[in-house]
Amino acid sequence: MTEQAANSSENRKLKRSRQFRINIFFFGVFLIFTLLIIRLGVIQIVKGEEYTKEVSRTEANISSYPAPRGKMYDRYGRVVVDNISVPAITYTVEKSTKTADKLKTAKKLAEYIEVEEKDLQYTAGQESERDIRDYWLASHEEEAKTLLTEKDLEKSGKEQYKLQVERVPGNEVDEIRNNPEELEMAVLFKRFSAGYQYEPQVIKSQAPPKDEMPSAKNMLTNDEMARVSENIESMPGINIITDWNRNYVYGDTLVSILGGVTSSSQGILQERKAYYQARGYARNDRVGKSRLEYQYEEYLNPRKAKIEYVTDKNGNTISEKVVDPGRRGLDLQLTFDAELQKEAEKIIEEELKKVVAVSPYADRAFAVMMDPYQGDIIAMAGKGYDRYNSKKYYDFSYGAYTTQYEMGSAVKGATLLAGFQEGLQPGTSFNDSLPILLKGAKPKKSLHPSGWVDDREALEVSSNVYMFRTAMEIADIPYVPNGKFPAGPAALQKFRNLNDQFGLGVPTGIDLPGEAHGQRSHPDTVGGLLLDVAIGQYDTYTPLQMAQYISVIANGGYRIEPRVVKSIHEPINENKLGPLVVEKEPEILNAINNTQNEIERIKAGMKLVTKGSKGTARAYFKGLDVAGKTGTTQSFYTNIQMGIKAQPVSNVTFVGYYPTDHPKVAFSVTVPGVREKSSATTASRVIADRLMKAYTELEKKYKGQENMSEVKIEETKES
Repeated sequence: MTEQAANSSENRKLKRSRQFRINIFFFGVFLIFTLLIIRLGVIQIVKGEEYTKEVSRTEANISSYPAPRGKMYDRYGRVVVDNISVPAITYTVEKSTKTADKLKTAKKLAEYIEVEEKDLQYTAGQESERDIRDYWLASHEEEAKTLLTEKDLEKSGKEQYKLQVERVPGNEVDEIRNNPEELEMAVLFKRFSAGYQYEPQVIKSQAPPKDEMPSAKNMLTNDEMARVSENIESMPGINIITDWNRNYVYGDTLVSILGGVTSSSQGILQERKAYYQARGYARNDRVGKSRLEYQYEEYLNPRKAKIEYVTDKNGNTISEKVVDPGRRGLDLQLTFDAELQKEAEKIIEEELKKVVAVSPYADRAFAVMMDPYQGDIIAMAGKGYDRYNSKKYYDFSYGAYTTQYEMGSAVKGATLLAGFQEGLQPGTSFNDSLPILLKGAKPKKSLHPSGWVDDREALEVSSNVYMFRTAMEIADIPYVPNGKFPAGPAALQKFRNLNDQFGLGVPTGIDLPGEAHGQRSHPDTVGGLLLDVAIGQYDTYTPLQMAQYISVIANGGYRIEPRVVKSIHEPINENKLGPLVVEKEPEILNAINNTQNEIERIKAGMKLVTKGSKGTARAYFKGLDVAGKTGTTQSFYTNIQMGIKAQPVSNVTFVGYYPTDHPKVAFSVTVPGVREKSSATTASRVIADRLMKAYTELEKKYKGQENMSEVKIEETKES
C-alpha cells in the first residue's frame, strides 16, 4: 500500500506539471495570436491607407509624338506646301532607364543603321567635342571617378561633372574622334540624351529636311528599317513611328520665300528659346527657321499627339493610352499665284542668263507683282547667279525685300507728286535742252534733251532737268544759272519725308521677317545730292518698296501694306481650305497729299512712257494696256573678296501697272549691275514685257475661276 500510495502521488505531480506546461504553451500561443491580431489591426486600420498607396503607387507620364505642320495654299486654293508621311526611328528615355541601358542600346542600334555623315565630322576646337567627352564619361564610369579629388567630392554634383568634363584626357578624345565605330556611339548617345523622360527623340528619318541633301547616311533606308524592326525587342527604348516631312508641290518655286523647318536633331532655335519654352515646345521640336515658316510659326505649329504612360514605383510601364490624338497646324492661304510665280522665276532666269553673258558683274534680277488695292503679293521672284564659285543660278526671291539698290528714273513719278505738294503747278513746263549749271559743278543734263516739256512729257522722255527743277521747288531754292545751290541736310530730309508717303526708304510692313528699309546716308554738305535723289541716283530702295510706290499711283493715292498671307484656316482631311480662323484685311498705311487731278497727270505721263511717240518703253507692251516708268542709274560694283573695287555699272529698272483703268496688278522689275551701253540695259523692260504677257495669258486661263473679290480703296477704308 505504501508503495502504491507513493506511485499515485508521483503520478499526480507529473500530471500537474504536464498540465502547467500545457497551460503555459496555450498562453504563449494566445499571446502570439493576440500580438498578430494587434499588428494586423495596426496595418489595416492605423496604417492601412498608407500601405495601400505604397503598394499601388504609380506615376503617369505624358509622351508627345510628332504631328504635321499646317499646309499652305495659293490664292486659288492650290496646295503649295504639303506634308508627306515618313517612317522614323525614335528613342525614348523612361524613368527606369540608366546610362548603361543607353550605351547598350546605342551599341546595338549602331549595328543596324548608319549615322549621318555630317554628325561624324567632329574636329578639334569645336564645341561638339563636348559630345565626345560626355560619351567617354558615360562609358568609362570607373576612370571618370578618378578624375575627382577628395576636395572635389565636397562640391555639388553639377560642379563635379563640369570638372570631369574638363579633365577627360585629350588622347581619349582624339582616340574616339579617329575611331568611326566609337564616334557613331558618341553621336547616338548624344541623341539618346537630348530630351526629357518620355520625350521621343528622332534618331533617323526616311526624308531629310528640304535644305539637306539626301544621302545614304542621312536617310533611313528600307533595309535599315527592316533590320531595326526585326531586332527591336533587344533595344529597349527604340521605336518606329510615322513622322512627316515638308513636300513642296511646285518644286523650287517660291522656296526661298516659303522658308525652312528645322530637323529633329536641330530642334528649337536657340535665339527664340524663351518664346518656345513659354509655349510648351520640347527641345527637339521642329520649328520654322526662316521666312514664312518662321513668321507664321504660331499658326503652322501642330498640336502633337499625346500618349499617357503609367508606371509602377520601379519605373516599369504598366499601361498606356492616347489622351490627345493631336492635329496638324493651321493652314495658310497665300496671296501668291503659284503658276504666275513659276512663270516669273523662269522668265527672270532666262533673261538673267542673257545679262550675265554681256555684263561681267551682273548676278541678280528681281520682279514683284502686287494687287494695288488689296496689297496682295501675287508674285515675288528673284534669281541669283553664283559667278565666282558654283557658276549656277539659284532662287533669290527673298532678295526682293531684303536687298536695296539705286533705282534711277523709275522714282520720278514720286518726285513730281512731291513737287505738286510743295507748290509746283501741274502743267508747268521747263526747257529740257538747257542743262542745270551750278557754280563749281559739272553741268547736270538729261540723257536725251527734248526741248520744252511739261510734267507728263517729262515722264515720257525721262527728263532729268525737269526733276532737278522740281527738287529746287521742293527745297524752296530758286534756280540761278551758274549760281550756288545752297541746299542743306534739312532740304534733303524734307525731300525724304515726302518720299516716305510712297514707301520709298521706309518699311513696307510686309508680313515676312528681315525686311530691308533701303539706305540713306546723312551728308553734311548736300548741294547736288538733293538733285541726284530726285532722279533716283543716291538713296537706295528695295524692289518691294518700288512695287508699293507704283501701287500708290495705280490705286489713286493710297499706300497699302503688302501681304503674303491672306487668311488662316482650320485643317480638314480634304485637300482644300477648311473653316476660316483669321482673315487678314487689307490695311491702308497712309494716303498721299495730292489731288486726283495731280495723280491723273502722273498716270497720263506713265501711259506716254509705253504708248507715246517718244516714250522710253514704247517698243514694249504691244497690245497691252500698260503704263509705267523706266529707270537707269549709274552705280558701282565692289567685291572685296575677289579684289574688285568700284567698277562702273548700271542698275536698270521698270515700274508699271495693268490695265491703266482700275489696275489689277502693279509691278516692279530690278536688274542691278549691268554693263553700261550693252544690250543688258533693256533687261528690265524685256522682263516686264514678258511678265505682263504671262499675266494676261493666265488671266484668260483663270477667267471665271477668280475666288477673290476686288475691294475698292474707299470701301476698304470705311470697313
